[in-house]
Amino acid sequence: MLLANQTHLGHSTSRWNPQNSRYIFGIREGTHIISLDITAAYLRRAAKIVEEVAYRGGLILFAGTRKGQKRAVVRAAELAQGYHIFERWIPGSLTNGQQILGHCEKKIVNGFDETIEDLWKEELEGYRALKPDLVVCLNPVENVVLLHECGLNNVPTIGIIDTDADPTRVTYPIPANDDSLRSVTLIAGVLGRAGEAGQQRRLAQARKGEWTYKLMQPLRQQVEETTLETAEGQTPEASSQDVVSEEVPSEGSPLDKPKEEAKDDE
Repeated sequence: MLLANQTHLGHSTSRWNPQNSRYIFGIREGTHIISLDITAAYLRRAAKIVEEVAYRGGLILFAGTRKGQKRAVVRAAELAQGYHIFERWIPGSLTNGQQILGHCEKKIVNGFDETIEDLWKEELEGYRALKPDLVVCLNPVENVVLLHECGLNNVPTIGIIDTDADPTRVTYPIPANDDSLRSVTLIAGVLGRAGEAGQQRRLAQARKGEWTYKLMQPLRQQVEETTLETAEGQTPEASSQDVVSEEVPSEGSPLDKPKEEAKDDE
């Protein structure tokens, strides 16, 4: 499958990045050939990561901005129930996300992915902009800004690394041909299916009453209102030292009784 979709074809030897030498199988007619054994192993690892992130209820972002990648990116995002970008990445969407994405519509879903309508609607307007838990980039060469912002925000990334790309820009590289649309579609489909499997596992656990992720923290405004109400209704209480000093001394401890009985006997 990998060989039929031309994932083994790299760039010419004059354009190669020496950091990709461990992924190269050989040279044929002045073109580097990528080892499919390494590609299959790294693709299997990336699929496992996508599946586990989807199983834990994480947000997965698929990015592919080259011409012709729109269909593959949208299809993979639909399978994994994630998000997609097939146009230019807006710089600052992660580092300055509150200013750029703060106006976007937000919604709350339960453990079965059912939208909860008209609940905390006012609080959601002031809630912070969410960030993805995993970014899958199909063309890292053109999305250096996206990968840099992911690194600044500690967001793990998966990317297709050709022989001319820098493998250190992504967290989990997949050595393959990023110029072939068939190669990109195959890899995006595998990762999308992995995300779909993770979502199915998560929903199966939810039907049993088991949640695979931590519950959402209280909304910011709701927490502030609760704190103000608690502060207004709180009454001053006496300290422990005051309570001890105001205690009435007892008539006598049981240890003193034997002494009094001994005096009467005398």
